[in-house]
Amino acid sequence: MKSVFLVISLYLFQFSSLAAVILQYHHVSNTTPKSTSITPAQFEVHLKYLQEHSFNVVPLSQIIDKIKNQQALKDKTVAITFDDAYIDVLTHAKPLLDQFNYPYTIYVNPAIIDRNEERKKSHYLSWLQLKSLADEEVIIANHGFEHDSMTRITDDLTQAEWLNKQTTLLLKAENIIKEKTGQSWHYFAYPYGEYSPAVQAWAKKNNFIAFSQQSGAVGLHTDLTSVPRFPASMPYDKISGLRDKLNSLPFNIQLQDEQAETIFEHKKTSNISFNIETDDFYKSGLNCYISGLGKQKIEWQGDNSFTINFSGDLPTGRVRCNCTAASISKPGRYYWYSKPWFILKEGGQWYHL
Repeated sequence: MKSVFLVISLYLFQFSSLAAVILQYHHVSNTTPKSTSITPAQFEVHLKYLQEHSFNVVPLSQIIDKIKNQQALKDKTVAITFDDAYIDVLTHAKPLLDQFNYPYTIYVNPAIIDRNEERKKSHYLSWLQLKSLADEEVIIANHGFEHDSMTRITDDLTQAEWLNKQTTLLLKAENIIKEKTGQSWHYFAYPYGEYSPAVQAWAKKNNFIAFSQQSGAVGLHTDLTSVPRFPASMPYDKISGLRDKLNSLPFNIQLQDEQAETIFEHKKTSNISFNIETDDFYKSGLNCYISGLGKQKIEWQGDNSFTINFSGDLPTGRVRCNCTAASISKPGRYYWYSKPWFILKEGGQWYHL
């Protein structure tokens, strides 16, 4: 059994620093698959909650620029994003967003939009519709030329060959978006949220800010090659759960070398050890959960290190370890950190998407 050792340095911010949350949606509809949908009625509940509780809803670019320039941003800042550019973003989400005057971002796959237009279907936004939204200052960003996972190497290519191929496709997509909408932000949302340290290095090399799908607040030390976003569609759409996410605070996480790996074969990892600098939370109040396994026992070694010995084998598929701790100085708010893994089947085969 192979162990994963994660060394994590946590430096808690002064509260004048950036504390932001990015929400991720797909469909806003009553008729689309529940796993990627929120109903229009519940989406309106989200927007009302943001307004009634004085959240600062801003364009995604404002958050990213503040991180890049290491400038403090108003607390309780939120950005709203949609993946895949479904038509219901226009028909159902936009009227509500306009009502609240909230900015948002749409991540698009140019090849899928082109095919949708050729077949005269209306599942996705058209380029004309996207251009109209862009003219209204909606951010149109890159979700890949197709919707291919960045980690699933095909055609018997080496990793280097695969990433070279993806560079061509990523830049092609960015050029099409610029041509069709007039925008080129160099923002890239990983399809399916799947990435690896090699893919992160690739994104940085190509000068893209990359967005993932693991949970967590955003801080001044957020890695701009894996910016966390909170999924807010079903089953995570209830206000009772969303409230804590919207009020969450960022941990500063530094992962190096093998500690940053995200892909493992089933039964090939059994524990994680963290080095942590405690400051604004109590050790007894730190809780860690792993998807499919539930709450994990935390074994502290002194004040600055703890280990999680997994209560079972990490399940095949997309797995998250979420660690939260109540803030001492900000009662009712939680620090939130999420580590994603993509666990292959025994023998190294990928699970189904």
